[in-house]
Amino acid sequence: MEKIVTRRQFIITGATGLAAIYGISACTKSDSSLSTSESVKASVIDPPAGEVFKDPPEMPNLSANAGVVEVALEAKTAKVMIKGVNVDLMTYNGYFPQQTIRVRRGDKLSVNFKNSLPLTTEKNILGYTKNITNIHTHGWHVSPSGKSDNIFLHINPGEEFLYEYDMSKQEAGTLNFLHSHGHGLITEQMWGGIAGCALVVADEVDGLSGFETHIISLHDISLVGTSPAPHTLEDYMNGKEGDIVMVNGQVNPVLPIRPGQVQRWRVVNASTARFYKLSLEKHAMYLIGTDGGLLDKPYPLSDILLTPGERVDLLIKADQGSGNYRFLSMPYDRGGNMLQTITLMTASYSGNSVKDEIPASVNPNAKKLNMDITSLRKAQIVFSMGVNKGLINDKSFGDDPFVHTSKVGTFELWEIQNFSGMDHPFHQHVNPAQIISMKGGEKGYTSLYSSIPAWKDTINVPKGGSVTILVPVRDFSGKTVFHCHIIEHGDLGMMGVWDIVE
Repeated sequence: MEKIVTRRQFIITGATGLAAIYGISACTKSDSSLSTSESVKASVIDPPAGEVFKDPPEMPNLSANAGVVEVALEAKTAKVMIKGVNVDLMTYNGYFPQQTIRVRRGDKLSVNFKNSLPLTTEKNILGYTKNITNIHTHGWHVSPSGKSDNIFLHINPGEEFLYEYDMSKQEAGTLNFLHSHGHGLITEQMWGGIAGCALVVADEVDGLSGFETHIISLHDISLVGTSPAPHTLEDYMNGKEGDIVMVNGQVNPVLPIRPGQVQRWRVVNASTARFYKLSLEKHAMYLIGTDGGLLDKPYPLSDILLTPGERVDLLIKADQGSGNYRFLSMPYDRGGNMLQTITLMTASYSGNSVKDEIPASVNPNAKKLNMDITSLRKAQIVFSMGVNKGLINDKSFGDDPFVHTSKVGTFELWEIQNFSGMDHPFHQHVNPAQIISMKGGEKGYTSLYSSIPAWKDTINVPKGGSVTILVPVRDFSGKTVFHCHIIEHGDLGMMGVWDIVE
């Protein structure tokens, strides 16, 4: 193993308080002198039922040619209504939530991107000139170079760039999302509104087309007047959570569902830092897909943790008595946050009953990789935090980041360790991976993802724990990155360079 660091190097010193609330241990960053009730407080966000649920609008395809998708994407400021306030947000094409881009495996996608954010010399609190941007196709297996998923591009206000993506290697049936990725600026841009277009790659399996399907994009925000609340350095260290939690830009929308109906809910966590532990009152949720595609069969769950950047594909069957049922985020201690029960959305039984059934199988080709891993090249990646900076293997992203080099056509075994007092979702670009083992963290999450044939590009690494993943390095060479997907931590430098060579 190329062991680059020792455990002792990365233990963060400082006082940590623990409190048992809802049966979960809670951790704050400086509470040694506080009582349990002072250091961690549980709260409830339960807004009244709002408007009827709306799916994000679809971005029009400007091409009439088969197998070609062309879209226009403009980053610009716009007024958006949030909870009765006309808010000044950054947007793509003036929309919040962002529009959905639909493609099929094998398509050629062109994105005519224009940065119309205001030109300024102002720097943010981290010292980066504002409103420079680019785009990242989170979760897509495409080239990281040139005009494709190249996150090293800097597109200044007033500039345009033509992105081009070859979808021939992308897995079908995936839900991914597009967001800005200019280092040091990602947080304020995602928090400020450009939190992601859903990228839907069409299914290539039978059995799902008949289900009513919805995209559920989870965001949160706090406001000061008519603007997003600015981040402090403490917010960057902790990860900022907003007091307004939204589904597709709506607060507790009402989604009608017919008695006996099965609906497909495709959920993306587009928040910068908030974790969601999803649960639907009195209903099982059936997991049929994760970040990298569809699973072999439905897996029944009572709840599932969704960290920033993760996606889940769920089937929901309306098999209870008539009424309204809350789609909730249950308390979860990621470290440094409030423990909250949040009403995200309300499922409301209405209309004539139907007799839909949960399918017995989904994608029979989905399997765990079966190979001897003992002789694979191994790497160790360690998350830690310093004073106002994030670190990977004791290096902060910038002039001298940690660099890991891989060769196309090989398999590697990565152990991601976290010796800090806070969970860190690990996101690797370009190549999805399968989880081999997990130590620590939420038992349901650990047992689920250690056993099912899931492809993951975003994986929670629990505080004090570790995750071992099997990484196929496939198809594409070039430089890309891996990082903590608490976006604030990535902007602080918790990001490494992944140099993929032929």
